[in-house]
Amino acid sequence: MSSGNHHYRYDPESFRGVFEQHFGYLAGVRRNSLRYATRPALHDPAGGRQWTYAQLWEDTGRLAAGLYERGVRAEDVVVFDLLNGPEFALVWIACQRLGAIAAPINFRLAAGEVAHVLDDSRPKVFILDSSLTAAGAEALWLADHHPSLVVGVNHQDWTSPVGAAIPFAEVLAPAGSEPPPAPERSIYAETTRLYTSGTTGLPKGVSLPDVVEVFSAHDVIMHFPLSPEDRTLNMTPWFHRGGLYSGGPNPVFYVGACAVALRSFDAATVLDWVAEHQLTFLIGAPTNLAMLAAEQQARPRELSSLRGIVTMGSPLDRESCLRYQELLTPRIFNGYGTTEAFWNTFLRPSDLPAHAGSAGRACTDDDVAVVKVYEDRVAEPDDLAAQDGQEVGEVIVRSVKSGYAYVNNNEEQTARFRDGWLYIGDLATWDEERYVTIVGRKDDMIISGGENVHPTQVEAILNEHPAVADSVVVGLPDERWGELVVAYVVASGGVPLDAAELDRHAREHPMLADYKRPRAYRFIDEIPLTATGKKLHYRLREQALADAQADLLERP
Repeated sequence: MSSGNHHYRYDPESFRGVFEQHFGYLAGVRRNSLRYATRPALHDPAGGRQWTYAQLWEDTGRLAAGLYERGVRAEDVVVFDLLNGPEFALVWIACQRLGAIAAPINFRLAAGEVAHVLDDSRPKVFILDSSLTAAGAEALWLADHHPSLVVGVNHQDWTSPVGAAIPFAEVLAPAGSEPPPAPERSIYAETTRLYTSGTTGLPKGVSLPDVVEVFSAHDVIMHFPLSPEDRTLNMTPWFHRGGLYSGGPNPVFYVGACAVALRSFDAATVLDWVAEHQLTFLIGAPTNLAMLAAEQQARPRELSSLRGIVTMGSPLDRESCLRYQELLTPRIFNGYGTTEAFWNTFLRPSDLPAHAGSAGRACTDDDVAVVKVYEDRVAEPDDLAAQDGQEVGEVIVRSVKSGYAYVNNNEEQTARFRDGWLYIGDLATWDEERYVTIVGRKDDMIISGGENVHPTQVEAILNEHPAVADSVVVGLPDERWGELVVAYVVASGGVPLDAAELDRHAREHPMLADYKRPRAYRFIDEIPLTATGKKLHYRLREQALADAQADLLERP
């Protein structure tokens, strides 16, 4: 007798409705406000402030209500220029409660670069720390777009082209106020917009939808692993993808752990806090680990609460890895990735020290490949470099942690995202076990102190000086900063020029952040070029090593 089930076909509509409408990141924070109501969510030791999950939900609701009363609605952009601290976390969550787009920016940007962001994203609100008001005010004068509302954190009276800044505390609605109505949006709606350096060096916006927030949190929860019992301190700025998402507010608030805020890095403070606040994970760049190790060696602390230290930005060499495992913790992790797609390879403690120097293997949900490099075309995703640890190719990744979009930049979006793959621009080898080892960058980008510096932008600014005929900017390996920015300069005939004058020019330029400023110069007669007139950065990068050893670089 037939049951009729042979015609059954699964209908995913009910599941799709739950997934697309109720699986968002904010739902996880709301759940924690109920199940972990009295547990710590956010701690600011320096300011003596702490929030439970119930208090975090209450105060983000108050902030969302205050912004709503001032006209902020779903899909409006809120740009915030803040150092690590409670206000950063509150603003980020409040934006999600409004359905607004949170756009944290690099607090080291020059005024002209901030103005570019304001014109690019056209925010309804601009929130900034009082220590940044000089650059913020100048940015508002330079920008064509003026936000409707300017808010000051750690407020000091100052006036912008849109009027006086409102103190952050005044934006919060009174305690007990009704939060704004929950936004009706799907998991594909943009929630966070991060700004990273583009090919010209000007910041470009990377759009991340709600579902990427969840997948990014899941990724960290799996890989650390992160639990509700953890207390994390991310030593890098939260405006970075690695700051906000690697043990920062994103995964911490989703899993129900506690995020400890550090306004600016200090090795002694971090190590003191490990014991004082029983921190379980530290997250930072290799430069942070080097300073922690030196401080721990000079004045040892009790670090037994640590379950791991996660580093990002560049690989760890074997010698450094062994040193950190001995002085800090045996559990050292290393993640490699981008603003666009978070980290995509991961090196675990079990991989060390044998695979120190590599970037690890693909993360759980990611596809990572190394494809061939051609002068006249981009390789297809299946045109792979040999897995022999020798052939150099380009790293590409396919990840659900990527939003696959740039703000107002279709040309770069088309160039970087192909058939679901992100072409990162980093050069690497890989072996038969798929361990990826980064060997360089296609676009000659410099990474100094964890920040991207594009030589072309710095060169253009140096070349604006009337005594400069041309310049080439390269990175010089540095134990503390990873790389230092070094400029090779051809002076105009007969015009006196020295490093001090160029340093003055760089410091005063409104479009050059201080971390991009050259720290050393050498004056040369001509710049090495290809047959087609392109600058040979790699040749001067090699020369910089020799010049540094011979003490030929001129420092301002």
